[in-house]
Amino acid sequence: MSNVFMLSIIVLIYLLMVGYVGYVAWRRTKSSADYMVAGRNTHPYIMALSYGATFISTAAIVGFGGVAANFGFGLLWLVFLNIIIGIFIAFVFFGKRTRKMGHNLNALTFPEFLSRRFNSKFIQYYCGAIIFLGMPLYASVVLIGMARFVQATLGVNYYFALIAMAIIVAVYVVFGGIRGVMYTDALQGTIMFIGMFILLGTVYWMFGGIINSNIALSNLPNMIPHSATAAAVTAGFTGWTSMPALGSPFWWTLITSLILGVGIGVLSQPQLVVRFMTVKSNRELNRAVLIGGVFIFMMTFGAYVVGALSNLWFFQHTGLTAVQAAGGNLDTVIPTFISAAMPVWFAYLFMITLLSAAMSTLSAQFHVQGTALGRDIYETVTNKKGGSSVLVARAGIVIAVIIAVILGFILPVSIIAVGTSIWFGITAAAFLSMYTAALYWKRITKEGAIAGLVAGSLSSLFWLLFGFQTSAGAVGISQAITGKAVIITTMPWPLVDPIIIALPIAIIATIVVTLLTKPPEKEFVDRVFKGVGGK
Repeated sequence: MSNVFMLSIIVLIYLLMVGYVGYVAWRRTKSSADYMVAGRNTHPYIMALSYGATFISTAAIVGFGGVAANFGFGLLWLVFLNIIIGIFIAFVFFGKRTRKMGHNLNALTFPEFLSRRFNSKFIQYYCGAIIFLGMPLYASVVLIGMARFVQATLGVNYYFALIAMAIIVAVYVVFGGIRGVMYTDALQGTIMFIGMFILLGTVYWMFGGIINSNIALSNLPNMIPHSATAAAVTAGFTGWTSMPALGSPFWWTLITSLILGVGIGVLSQPQLVVRFMTVKSNRELNRAVLIGGVFIFMMTFGAYVVGALSNLWFFQHTGLTAVQAAGGNLDTVIPTFISAAMPVWFAYLFMITLLSAAMSTLSAQFHVQGTALGRDIYETVTNKKGGSSVLVARAGIVIAVIIAVILGFILPVSIIAVGTSIWFGITAAAFLSMYTAALYWKRITKEGAIAGLVAGSLSSLFWLLFGFQTSAGAVGISQAITGKAVIITTMPWPLVDPIIIALPIAIIATIVVTLLTKPPEKEFVDRVFKGVGGK
């Protein structure tokens, strides 16, 4: 009974804090600009933690932590990419130009930014449609991550946890807009950082310190029964502290889907890009880089190291690897480890950490999906502005929540990391060539931008349905049409992530079509780039 009382107190305090912060945001939200870009005057600490907390979700902690239990320290390359690309390059090379150009164009959403940069309504509603139709997959795997943890820690029914989480987030996003999202993100990001710091320190302490822990993990493959890792070794596994065999199935999955798919795809995440438009000047972005970098390092490094080291604990206590102990479901490795290896009070506190991670990312996802429907599709198609588009945006949020919950009921096991990398890959293929050129290439034309957008999104979709084994096999369209799970069965093609195929196609289409079409008007380009690249 005392455990239930302790949990009730912890959750109640947390929800009161989130409720208060959401209320403050609601009181300060008075216009469309407040609802969508927080009035463009966000504090760098709030912006950096909002960006980081939105970036790092239960998908990173639960999903990729579970993947690290399978792939080991090779996944730490993703930490490096997350910081170099996801923070440094994103803030310094993309964020500053996006902030100034977004201000010049008076853009409130990422699709609107691209649309006004190229003077194309088609770009706005096409991008809005990709976000509204594609992002529910990502939102769903974030929900799944939280629900699995609640299920393992509290014994609560998975489906009940899924629905309850979705309702809580939907309420404060619908009423608070981006300000509500960012204020609660900053609170949740702070909680996440503290929780992960304690977890990482505790796990290393359990195994005798950093050096002893890593040596024990290196030696583990020699201690466990050969049958436990036979299938993985055949696929290219060489140990938890070494990279998989070059060119093996394990290697292709780790490098193309998990490291490159997410590492590059972060640059084109609509829910992250819009954060750059919420600050007043480049100085705030400069100050946010360090805060964001330290936060991302702690969250990703912590999750991946804990996931890999959980194999030591499971072997010592059960004689099994972490994946075996979790019943083969990578999504339950971290929840199972924390509920079994940690004191009850910490499991409850870490549940708040994961609740924060899930809520901060979900709130941003639902907000972006809502604005995609309200501003990018509804306003663009009907030419109606103002209160009605915010109303449609709020309705869009509710629809997005319902879709995410339905997917949470039907998606297969071990889906969290896969679903995340698929969404990141789709956005990179669709948006990244156009977005990069929008910021840096004055010569790019509307036709070139559209060519890259359409070619990238369609080739990504084609490879997901017909070429990439993980998704094509699950959907079954290729099997029904061609009689084969994937159209090219020769290795390594079934394991090559869509980003490797689609992003080069999008870049080539953007460049070729731009060079074949008439350059944009100089006056228009000068207005767009006014003050861009300065301080």
